[in-house]
Amino acid sequence: MAQTVRGVVARGKGAPVEVVDVVVPDPGPGEAVVRVQACGVCHTDLHYREGGINDQFPFLLGHEAAGVVEAVGEGVTNVGPGDFVVLNWRAVCGACRACLKGKPWYCFATHNAAQPMTLADGTPLSPALGIGAFAEKTLVHSGQCTKVDPAASPTVAGLLGCGVMAGFGAAVNTGNVGRGDTVAVIGCGGVGNAAVAGARLAGATTIVAVDLDPRKLEWARGLGATHTVDASTEDAVARVRELTGGFGADVVIDAVGRPETWQQAFYARDLAGTVVLVGVPTPDMRIEMPLIDFFSRGGSLKSSWYGDCLPSRDFPYMIDLYLQGRLDLDAFVSETIALDEVEAAFAKMHRGDVLRSVVVF
Repeated sequence: MAQTVRGVVARGKGAPVEVVDVVVPDPGPGEAVVRVQACGVCHTDLHYREGGINDQFPFLLGHEAAGVVEAVGEGVTNVGPGDFVVLNWRAVCGACRACLKGKPWYCFATHNAAQPMTLADGTPLSPALGIGAFAEKTLVHSGQCTKVDPAASPTVAGLLGCGVMAGFGAAVNTGNVGRGDTVAVIGCGGVGNAAVAGARLAGATTIVAVDLDPRKLEWARGLGATHTVDASTEDAVARVRELTGGFGADVVIDAVGRPETWQQAFYARDLAGTVVLVGVPTPDMRIEMPLIDFFSRGGSLKSSWYGDCLPSRDFPYMIDLYLQGRLDLDAFVSETIALDEVEAAFAKMHRGDVLRSVVVF
């Protein structure tokens, strides 16, 4: 029988979000209903509210979540009622050309629930990234549920569902940071600082954090940055080069996603170094640069989508690191809030006051 729960909905572009009744159907074949225990407030949710993703309003926001499986539909074998899970938006299909090449982290046909959740009047909702977890319960494809050790708090476990995984994976999976590497991270919000933490765990010896906000640079130091650069007062490219022997960093991660920061990343890398774009640009952004600079510098220019992660592999691994005291997920939680405080949390995030606000149910 369908259930009615409270959820956070964006009805129109730029309009303040509302807490309303949301109807969650029973799970159909391949689906699961999850009782959400915690969900982080991610910048992607704000992108949805601002119409920066698409215009399929109304949106049921929230996607960076952990909770307990309440019910599953026909044919579901990977999870069952009572399982503690982190929700993911890359439920790989196993059959597309990327999966068949043994690269499922590039899956081109990821799964979402087939049934819609709705408003009380029957209006279908578009769940953010196929999840919609700013709600007491949500309906997802079972492949979007990744079992992890229940010893971890939902407040921190849910962070793996997006921001922390995106940044950590940008360093470890996409950038292939290794022992002795030099790394620079431009933009030290939640994603950028997760990249700092990932680079530290991967064995980088020099980790340069670059931002305009001294508070974020202080957070970066706490998560493993060996040096910080205040780009409001210093030339970021020149300073990164100075801190890496005059050469530039082996890997530079742009966690902002603007033309000016990407160009900084390009020129702050060593010859044959790697640039990783993990910050999300808007469709109107353009770059104009001398083509000879691309030819003469070599190396690789990569984008990192969800940290090139494979949730079934990476989420349990990162939870183990957390429980061993090697990955400080607690440091990313600036505050815990109630469901009706999401709009205020967007404002704090926009101002840079928090790494993560986390809704706790």
